[in-house]
Amino acid sequence: MRILRIAALVGAAKYFFDPQNGSQRREMVRERVTGLVRGLTGRSQDLAAEARSASEQIQPPAAEEGRPDDVTLARKVETEIFRNPDVPKGQINVNAQNGVVQLRGEVDRPDMIEELERKTREVQGVEDVENLLHAPGEPAPMHE
Repeated sequence: MRILRIAALVGAAKYFFDPQNGSQRREMVRERVTGLVRGLTGRSQDLAAEARSASEQIQPPAAEEGRPDDVTLARKVETEIFRNPDVPKGQINVNAQNGVVQLRGEVDRPDMIEELERKTREVQGVEDVENLLHAPGEPAPMHE
């Protein structure tokens, strides 16, 4: 196998460094490689432009100045209200729609219901809060 590689290298060297036609052959290969590189560069630029265009179409529209989108707003509220380790994280659902945050679920203490609503209203970007939290044994408030 090694002998074949050496033979191929020697043959290529003779082909490209031939005193009569070697310079023409080298120039021809140089032109082909240059053309190939130019073609690949152009194609890669086209693909990059297509990818940018596709990503712009997929991304959600930018949020209004100063107001985060609904998913971000809901996550910000969750971060704020679940800082207290006494809050039952697995029993409360937080949703946001057009800046209105909805709290649903069951909490252990009635005073916690008011505290969670107050903390939610303090989060920047919250326009209103629909509080559907309830204490154990109480009926759940209905969505209006």
